[in-house]
Amino acid sequence: MEKLRNVLDFSKDLLVALLAALLVIQFVAMHTEVPSGSMIPTINEKDHLLISQFTAYHKLPEIGDIVIFREGPDRLVKRVVAQGGDIVDLQDGDVYVNGEILDESSYVRKEHVTYPFSWSDIEFPYEVPEGSFWMMGDNREESADSRVFGAIKEEAIIAIGAFRIYPFDQIGVLE
Repeated sequence: MEKLRNVLDFSKDLLVALLAALLVIQFVAMHTEVPSGSMIPTINEKDHLLISQFTAYHKLPEIGDIVIFREGPDRLVKRVVAQGGDIVDLQDGDVYVNGEILDESSYVRKEHVTYPFSWSDIEFPYEVPEGSFWMMGDNREESADSRVFGAIKEEAIIAIGAFRIYPFDQIGVLE
């Protein structure tokens, strides 16, 4: 009888631990693998990130934040460039927000950047709708981003910010 009680106690503890883990995964932290090189040099293809869905429930992203969001069936990682009401313009390899050039020198390589893409249907200057955000990858030449699919609605945002957990030599908070 004592053995049965120990097994039942262990099973109950295991069930509680599994439920707690599921709640954490569902509402607090989630693992994601970066599917493309659209955020190079900040994030590389196949990097593994730990993201907190909790952040998106309590605040809106700010210009420059790295954001994970849904676009159709995909989960994408991009950087916020503008928000609702802002006017985005792309000229001679530079991004302008409300007429001011955006300083992206800390995360965008400017060697061969050209704007806008010839295969985009978006016309510039572009006014970002209220409740939406303009997202762009740091690797501008290789990123399908808001220049292709337009602004992203606030509801599509899964997480703001991320913590890289792999590769091990690059572990840390992404900025």
